[in-house]
Amino acid sequence: MNNLNRSSNHKKPISLTLRMIVFVAVTISLCLFTINAVVLDVVEHHFKEQDADELTVMNQSIFQHLHKLSASKVNQGAMLSQAVSGHHGVYFQIRNALGDIIYSSPELSFSTSLSTILSNSVSNPLSDAGSNKSLNNSPIVELDALHLWESNGHTFRGAFTPYVIGNDSFIIITAIDMEFHKTFLKNFRQSLALVMALAGIATLLAVWFGVFQGLAPLRRLSNKVKSIEADQLDFRLDIKSVPKELTGLVLAFNQMINGLEKSFKQLSHFSADIAHELRTPLTNIITQTQVGLSKPRDIEEYKNLLYSNLEEQERLAKMVNGMLWLAKSDHGLVKPVLENIDLRQEISDLFEFFEALAEEQNIELALEGNALFIHADRSMLRQAFSNLLSNALRHTQSGKTIKVSIENTYAHALISFENAGEHIAQEHLEKLFDRFYRVDPARQRNSDGAGLGLSIVKSIIESHKGYTEVTSNSGMIRFMIYLPLVNSEHH
Repeated sequence: MNNLNRSSNHKKPISLTLRMIVFVAVTISLCLFTINAVVLDVVEHHFKEQDADELTVMNQSIFQHLHKLSASKVNQGAMLSQAVSGHHGVYFQIRNALGDIIYSSPELSFSTSLSTILSNSVSNPLSDAGSNKSLNNSPIVELDALHLWESNGHTFRGAFTPYVIGNDSFIIITAIDMEFHKTFLKNFRQSLALVMALAGIATLLAVWFGVFQGLAPLRRLSNKVKSIEADQLDFRLDIKSVPKELTGLVLAFNQMINGLEKSFKQLSHFSADIAHELRTPLTNIITQTQVGLSKPRDIEEYKNLLYSNLEEQERLAKMVNGMLWLAKSDHGLVKPVLENIDLRQEISDLFEFFEALAEEQNIELALEGNALFIHADRSMLRQAFSNLLSNALRHTQSGKTIKVSIENTYAHALISFENAGEHIAQEHLEKLFDRFYRVDPARQRNSDGAGLGLSIVKSIIESHKGYTEVTSNSGMIRFMIYLPLVNSEHH
């Protein structure tokens, strides 16, 4: 129930397409926002430059008319009214050093905010003109000299320019009505926002289509994988038919299929082998029992029959126990109980156990190497070594020697079991540790072994983080076990 709850509470990961679209949408939004701000700033700066140029032209014209006015002293209003003729939406006002208005455009009515701007300026043009400070009488209006103010519901951008003619000081106030600019910028902002919104939507659609098309090879790959059945494990994906970004995925999939095919074949062979292995002792038991029951027999014959059946049953029990142990080992249920073990002492103890059987077969047991300590499970390690010694005794000719050597390879302890025997081809060496595998099934089917001994050896060694190897050269068969060493300071 808890597993079901955890599964139901687990959220499904976001799709790759949605992730890509969200990422692109955020990126595009930031880019468009930046572009929008930059474009609007550039446009406003352009208008500001235009206004500064316009005000400069107005100042030049007013300066010229002030000179004429100072010389003629007649028709003052008429002359000044012609100073900015032909300009639309522009206004000006001229004041003397005392702040009195000499002339003001009739359409313009400045509010008190203008006087506030003048009085709060860092460099007050009225006070500069009244004190007759050193002025350059330049008509040029710089961008940082522009001011904005509101008057009668209108927004103005203007400049305050001091001007001195002889002993007369003036302040020229030039202004441009911003209504046209504001209307244009409003419409421009709306148009720009619409264009960028459409561009963003079009880009997202293009991204979606691009991602959809980009994932097409993955969809084709998925369809191919779906079509694989248990009887088609020889299928492999063509690495040349996919983009390079999917090369790693295809290689990993093919590697996985290789492993599955190998495991499936081993399982199929194992099922066939186990059926064959079980059939032989069962057939012997059934046949012997049928023969024993076919006619009355004396007590000794029945005893022999029971002993023969017992041998077959013990063989079956040994085989079943071996299969159960391997099944536990495959599922990680066999955990070694580690302790410090002297390899030489353990093998010496096993030699004492096998000595009688070796003498019976006229086989000599030899041990080479010094004491070497490892961390291992004593009972499991004895089982592995016993299986290798039993296997060597079964396949060593009379009068020969089984040599066990212990070596320190610095990274591992190497324990090798070497005996004289018939040469084993390379294709068989690679399968010796497979379950029920026999080099010559016809000749060895009735031997004492159940065909699981070497498989158990391999499983035990791998549970100790080691590995096994086997070689066959010049009539000598050598099984090698590599186990991790224990640091010497522990002893």
